[in-house]
Parts: sequence; structure tokens; C-alpha cells
Amino acid sequence: MALPAYQPADALQEGQQYLTFSAGGETFALGILHIKEIIEYSRVTRVPMMPGFIVGVLNLRGRVVPVIDLAARLGREASQVHKRSCIVIVEIDDAEDGQRRDLGLLVDGVSAVLEIPEVEPPPSFGARVRTDFIRGMGKLDEHFVVILEPACVLSVEEMAQLARLADQRPALPQLPDAR
Repeated sequence: MALPAYQPADALQEGQQYLTFSAGGETFALGILHIKEIIEYSRVTRVPMMPGFIVGVLNLRGRVVPVIDLAARLGREASQVHKRSCIVIVEIDDAEDGQRRDLGLLVDGVSAVLEIPEVEPPPSFGARVRTDFIRGMGKLDEHFVVILEPACVLSVEEMAQLARLADQRPALPQLPDAR
């Protein structure tokens, strides 16, 4: 039995609370159930040979957390870090191994946690981001807010690459043979 390409609006949990934030000059939202925490932008360690939207990794209480520039990932100009920049730590399901992983999203600034009373399915055209990234369109006053689908921000291959990066442990120095 085939499943619908999108979930109906009632499955989008109208009235759910969402964190709203800006990235690349646009306002976006994520369901608060996906968000673990919001941290101040701090030093991120760059990792060679990664796609341009991957900022690097950060040490979050002893865990390696990959950080992506959300604006760059959505096809906009790379974020310029300033005093309002922060990293939203989200928990996403890794489609490849079924584990939940933390991912940092570099955003221009966090706005508020809001209840969005009206949520519509993603448009089939006309949005400025690819529609597979969109969970729905939330109506706030007279404008729409793009509600992102965190599991679709990265492809399966990109998630696998980041999982390998996050699973890397610092190599222990080789000790001389004790004979």
C-alpha cells in the first residue's frame, strides 16, 4: 500500500510549539520536540574535505557534534557569525543505522518559541527551499514560516559522512612496547 507523499495538515500537529529562528535572511521553525538545546556560537573545529555547508565539529560535554551552516545548506549565502549567532542542537534519526544523532545548526539568531495555530502542507512549487526540507508552512499573522523537517536537512549519504565524523575518537598515542 502506497503512503501519501506528505502528511495531511492535521498530522502536522497544528498548535504544536515551534522554535522560530532566522537563517540567511529568512525565518524558519522547528518543532521543539526535535530541539535538545541552544548554545552560544563558540569555536568550531574545521574538518578538511567536507562539503561547504559543514562548518565543522564542536565538543559538547565530551561528545563530537557536527555543525552545519543552515543558510548555506538551504542554498543561501554562508552565514556570517555575529553576536546573535547561535547553534541549535537538534536530535535526528539516522536513516542508515536507526540511531538518534545530535546535529548542530548554525543560525543567525533565535526568535521565540511559538504555538503555530495554522499549518499547511508543503507547497509543490514556489518556495525558496527544496520542498523535501519542508515539513509544513506555518501561518503567523499575515506571513508564512517555513517549518523544516530536520531528518531531511541532510541526505542519507551526508548523514553517514557526519556519523563517521561524530563517531571518530581521538587516536591514543602508541606506547612503546614494555619488554
